[in-house]
Amino acid sequence: MPKMKTKSSCKKRFKVTASGRIKAGQAGKRHGMIKRSTKFIRDARGTTVLAKADEKIIKPMMPYAR
Repeated sequence: MPKMKTKSSCKKRFKVTASGRIKAGQAGKRHGMIKRSTKFIRDARGTTVLAKADEKIIKPMMPYAR
């Protein structure tokens, strides 16, 4: 059987933590910052861990991520 391919979009956007959770950048910071509150911008820094429901969607697209 040939190797399965990882979705290119997922390999660019997500990382898998040591415990197997999916880590992703915070959403909502591409444009329109003028109308967002300073608190929102501050809280949306860095990365976040995806919810379990979202993990179920992403994991099959990354077959070799542990």
